[in-house]
Amino acid sequence: MTDPEGSGAADGSVATQLRKGVLEYCVLALLRDGPRYGVELLQELGRFPMLATSQGTIYPLLSRLRRTGLADTFLRDSATGPSRRYYTLTPAGRSALEEFATLWPDFRSAVDHVLAPGEQS
Repeated sequence: MTDPEGSGAADGSVATQLRKGVLEYCVLALLRDGPRYGVELLQELGRFPMLATSQGTIYPLLSRLRRTGLADTFLRDSATGPSRRYYTLTPAGRSALEEFATLWPDFRSAVDHVLAPGEQS
């Protein structure tokens, strides 16, 4: 499969679809250890090329997590500018993350099994 934008494998359509499928849970996992603000989440995700995303993706995702009750927010003063909106994991968000973490190994194993040549039986 070719990358229509010519921007490299990590930005191809398959990578984009995979990222969309797991990004929400990766963000929840990052919130598990404590409150974070949007740019902080972008930086942390950016440490892993397959998870790197943009503000145009992360902020709508964070809004959706808030609307669905998986995350909550609060404002905290910043020494370098305006107050920052921090996101925290709610009990529902923790439950969703735990469910994903429980299902992920079997899901990953099943995909690995199907992708392995001659291993579909």
